[in-house]
Amino acid sequence: MSDDPDDDTGRKGFTSPPCLAAEIAPDYFDPLAVDPEQARDVMRWRKAERARLRAERLALPVSTRQAASLAIAGQLRQVLRDHLAVAPGRAVSAYWPIKGEPDLRPLMLELHQAGFNVALPIVETKHAPLIFRVWTPETRMVRGDWNIPVPPPEADQIHPEIALAPLVGWSEDGYRLGYGGGYFDRTLAVLRPRPFAIGIGYASARLATIFPQPHDIRLDLILTEAGLP
Repeated sequence: MSDDPDDDTGRKGFTSPPCLAAEIAPDYFDPLAVDPEQARDVMRWRKAERARLRAERLALPVSTRQAASLAIAGQLRQVLRDHLAVAPGRAVSAYWPIKGEPDLRPLMLELHQAGFNVALPIVETKHAPLIFRVWTPETRMVRGDWNIPVPPPEADQIHPEIALAPLVGWSEDGYRLGYGGGYFDRTLAVLRPRPFAIGIGYASARLATIFPQPHDIRLDLILTEAGLP
């Protein structure tokens, strides 16, 4: 699932923005917590960085993206096994790849066959937290928000213990630059218990900072084809 200029990263006073969330949901900002002018500056910076990183990602040869996806899947297997002690029966939310994102669908199948409950995120209500519906290889997928294939409404809904989040960009302090809708942050803000959140992306998408805003939520791990930062 999967929802800006060069030298602005050094501008004084930035804390960070919501990924165009103001344009998508005007009430997404807390005016008491964020200086409006700074928030607009960061929003513009994020919009430009998002466009740049997506273009660079799509320009990667298919063979390079495939190799990176295999490497990320291998890294994720190790993290699930060695760091999180994840066992069959646990609920893991993945994502359906779009726009050149790392493709973890073979790993989704592997986890399902090993007895995990695999789910996919769904935008059920605009500007609201995501929900998660169970996916299996037999699931009859339908078109969801942004035309992304998702499990149908009759699929069971579950609460994931581990959530994988595709990244447009990322920073070593654990923040994620997404598509701009703010959905993943909203979801992490309200889910209790909160899932262990792992950002999935390419090593080349690393940023010095995303200028985190108060609504941005730090992920637990970032994982690329190069491993953990």
